[in-house]
Amino acid sequence: MSKKKVIIIGAAGRDFHNFNTYYRDNGDYEVVAFTAAQIPDIEGRKYPAALAGELYPEGIPIYAEEELEKLIKELDVDDCVFSYSDVSYQHVMSMSSVVCAAGANFVLLGPEDTQIKSSKPLISVGAVRTGCGKSQTSRRIIEILMAKGLKVVAIRHPMPYGDIAAQKVMRFASVEDIDKNNCTVEEMEEYEPHVIRGNVIYSGVDYEAIVRAAENDPDGCDVVLWDGGNNDFPFYKPDLHVTVVDPHRPGHELTYYPGETTLRLADVVVINKMDSADGADINTVRKNVAAINPDAIVIDGASTIKVEDPSVIKGKKVLVVEDGPTLTHGEMKIGAGVVAAEKFGAAGLVDPRPYTVGRLTETFEKYPEIGTLLPAMGYGEVQLKDMETTINNTECDAVVVATPIDLNRILKIDKPNTRVFYDLQEIGSPNFEEVLADFGKKHNLF
Repeated sequence: MSKKKVIIIGAAGRDFHNFNTYYRDNGDYEVVAFTAAQIPDIEGRKYPAALAGELYPEGIPIYAEEELEKLIKELDVDDCVFSYSDVSYQHVMSMSSVVCAAGANFVLLGPEDTQIKSSKPLISVGAVRTGCGKSQTSRRIIEILMAKGLKVVAIRHPMPYGDIAAQKVMRFASVEDIDKNNCTVEEMEEYEPHVIRGNVIYSGVDYEAIVRAAENDPDGCDVVLWDGGNNDFPFYKPDLHVTVVDPHRPGHELTYYPGETTLRLADVVVINKMDSADGADINTVRKNVAAINPDAIVIDGASTIKVEDPSVIKGKKVLVVEDGPTLTHGEMKIGAGVVAAEKFGAAGLVDPRPYTVGRLTETFEKYPEIGTLLPAMGYGEVQLKDMETTINNTECDAVVVATPIDLNRILKIDKPNTRVFYDLQEIGSPNFEEVLADFGKKHNLF
């Protein structure tokens, strides 16, 4: 029998993982291409031979997703494997229609064929949408475990935006490690909060190699924490799976892929941002969680806001800079920066759109619903420079920086500015102290 020809439809993350775990050494298939979406400048490169295995000595080309229909026909493709996350069911099935009409099968791979088992107790944290508060939930869990004297090693969902071969396994134990790896803003936002708190975090491309390195980390490892990206289900088989839902986007937990999957898999569900969400929306989310995962432990949570210098905000017209992916494909209309601006008495929000340049102008053209917020887009030096220029061009009194990292470390902002910090605070019981106490007993950690 001839090999089935496969295209993996992705965004430089789940697509590479699906290839590594299911297709790389599988002689029944030939992966002829990857396509790329969501992340700029990924297409036109190759998945390198050094990572692709013996069956692919030339590596595998990566094309723009817009070329998918043409590629299916030209390469006589049998299967197209959809492999990225945080997209609506409408988007998934529209893509299915494109694939099927072009003559190929539309395929989704599930956890059983893609999850890797760790030798250490493993906690996974995911969410139903980008921007729910997954990272602050991960930090809360790590802080509790570290306070009990445990060594926690985090592993982050991939963000291989640079040299893919060089990013096979990356270990970050300090801010200096982040700087020497030329990380993007998106990567820094995920890695920096971990290393500042004193725990090691791994990321990269080959997640079998990554988890083995994490299990044997030179600083020790008692527990592995999977800090999932977008709203993907875990790359590893979890011993405890936590999913965060967002009452600012009620109903999305049932209408986005694979967010509903992560919710159905959850042992613990966190309803976050209850301090700033509408009561009716909270009830909608709570009912939806109970309907599809009635056995899950539900933790009520608030995303508490702290501001470095509130005087920079009070009475001022401010430009709010929020986490980029949360505003773009995450579709959020409000973030921690807006909440802080309202809470600390800003005179108003300044619209950055008249002042954008370069790639940021293109971002607003692609995502016009962002509105009067500035997404912190920094996938490369050009985008960083465009962000710096846009901030400094904007006619405002001050800048509210609500990104997980200090932008002043990588940009020269010529206006008064202050940072916003946000953490998870559980409301009542059950809470993570209780959940993790049971987890620790089960795995003989304490």
